[in-house]
Amino acid sequence: MAGNVIELGDAEFKREVLESSEPVLVDFTATWCPPCRVIAPVIESLASEYKGRMKMAKLNVDDHPVTPEQYGIRAMPTLLFFKDGKVVKQIVGAVAKAKLDEAVRQVL
Repeated sequence: MAGNVIELGDAEFKREVLESSEPVLVDFTATWCPPCRVIAPVIESLASEYKGRMKMAKLNVDDHPVTPEQYGIRAMPTLLFFKDGKVVKQIVGAVAKAKLDEAVRQVL
């Protein structure tokens, strides 16, 4: 995923997500996960559309296991929406762009 989606690790999570001045969508993903590959271009598209209003990020759960464990992530993809450092919405599984777009607008 190139472009507007930030690749996070456990080390950057606090700064990029919890301390962010704008809402953040975090895609908890894995390279072996087919639904993750399906939703990745959708998130990239929304990242372009909402640039400057909502930050979009992804975190590979295999490479960075600490953060997913802290948030009880058990299925991929899991999308957590953060606002003011707190989880305000969660979506589990690959969903249609319209549903994801609606969730982004609700968080904004």
